[in-house]
Amino acid sequence: MSIRLGDIAPDFQAETTEGTISFHEWLGDSWGILFSHPKDFTPVCTTELGYMAKLAPEFHKRNCKVIGLSVDPVERHAEWAKDILETQGYAVNYPMIGDRNLAVAKLYDMLPAQEEGTFEGRTAATNQTVRSVFIVGPDKKIKLTLTYPMTTGRNFDEILRVLDSMQLTAGYKVATPVNWKSGEDVIIVPAVSDDEAKEKFPGGWKTLKPYLRFVPQPGAHEPSLN
Repeated sequence: MSIRLGDIAPDFQAETTEGTISFHEWLGDSWGILFSHPKDFTPVCTTELGYMAKLAPEFHKRNCKVIGLSVDPVERHAEWAKDILETQGYAVNYPMIGDRNLAVAKLYDMLPAQEEGTFEGRTAATNQTVRSVFIVGPDKKIKLTLTYPMTTGRNFDEILRVLDSMQLTAGYKVATPVNWKSGEDVIIVPAVSDDEAKEKFPGGWKTLKPYLRFVPQPGAHEPSLN
């Protein structure tokens, strides 16, 4: 099955470095990030796992749980974690799924559903499409998907930025412009009329075009537009 924005994230049960989980139950009312790796002991992924461990407190502040996946057993993850701590300076502080039977990779369309076998005999090259990021909302719907080549490290600062944008725009009738960062001006969505905007944004806004109206980022002191 293909995974599209707005789809319900496929639920699954899996072994992780923190025990067996059921994905939807594990998420609860939180946002979630599932990011995958083609194989343990791969160089680029080693740097990514370490950096995600560094950023984990930032995701926690945003009520967002993090979970990794690699096409290898949980026992190998534990050994890999030692290398990650040694080389990156951060201990893995989130669960890692052991996808030894390729079940989650196939469920999330990172490998073909008809793919046969287990992790045994497979290389990073044969698993190269297992390099995806999924952001899941509290409603269990897919909010973002990204797939990277093996030779390019993922930018998890960007994932954090996107999460800030999605959480903001989920609560207010705004969108975020190119290269936006938290605290910068945002765009009033076209569905909001000027009359409604006067109520929602009493401080006013800057109009560049009728469809392009910039306003300071709304905060806790302003009414939610849910």
